[in-house]
Amino acid sequence: MSPNKLDETARGVFIICATPFLENGEVDFESADRLVDFYIEKGVSGITILGIMGEAQKMAPEESVAFLERIMNRAGSAVPVVVGVSDAGLDNLARLSKISMDKGAAGVMIAPLAGLATEEKVYNYFSQVFDALGDDIPVCYQDYPQSTRTEISVSLFNRMVADFEQLVMLKHEECPGLSKVSRVRQGSDEGLRRVSILCGNGGLYLPQELARGADGAMTGFAFPEMLVAVVALHQAGEQDRAEDLFDAYLPLVRHEQQPGFGLALRKETLHRRGIISSPTVRAPGPSLSATDKDELTRLISRVERNIEAL
Repeated sequence: MSPNKLDETARGVFIICATPFLENGEVDFESADRLVDFYIEKGVSGITILGIMGEAQKMAPEESVAFLERIMNRAGSAVPVVVGVSDAGLDNLARLSKISMDKGAAGVMIAPLAGLATEEKVYNYFSQVFDALGDDIPVCYQDYPQSTRTEISVSLFNRMVADFEQLVMLKHEECPGLSKVSRVRQGSDEGLRRVSILCGNGGLYLPQELARGADGAMTGFAFPEMLVAVVALHQAGEQDRAEDLFDAYLPLVRHEQQPGFGLALRKETLHRRGIISSPTVRAPGPSLSATDKDELTRLISRVERNIEAL
């Protein structure tokens, strides 16, 4: 078991780790080592692997386990690692969850099955999930209805918090959803067990989410140092400085948030920064044209000028 077991006090930036691939499509484990070192150097509070933006859905089970082992070996006890284990099969989900914890993960991230039509079905599904996992595996609920087509109300989430002690974190990605952050936090202010709220969506709304009571971010960005600094400044009470820094990076934040295309941009930027050897997105996936690359170069230059101006 991990000494960094996930709990309700988690805060900061849990970076969504890209999965690097070689040009032939194989997992690039040497680049994975560099990614872990890079993320830790930039000050992240944790690392999340095998999520949607980690291309987990394109990986065979044995590849996922091998990648998990490599990340855990590299990260050690430096930062907690959360593993995305969402799967249409409950047995597969439970198996990867238990393997993850045995390898030293801090907890697991689970999204609901796609298209659950009623809130009672959502509740019943997670009741089965928590029964299968047992009491000792902490869970982050990934609320990403844009992908899963399954929505959860604040009242149902609060009901799950009250009923399932394993539920320690909300990864908030509903959009628009600022009022949801406020209402979940209001529940804990009024006596419900407080859970950690970390926000996704590429950090596009991070300053406002922090102001609404979020504890940080669980998302990806090719410049994780910005996310770390924005969260730290906000938590230190320097909200305007946090937002000024965020605004300096906004052209890239927005550009990376293009559905189905942003991962290729993120990987290209990580490649340019010398972290991963290839920007390959595993097929089927996008690749950048010469025009796309020139556009990215211009946006990075704009961000560099914005930072200098600060």
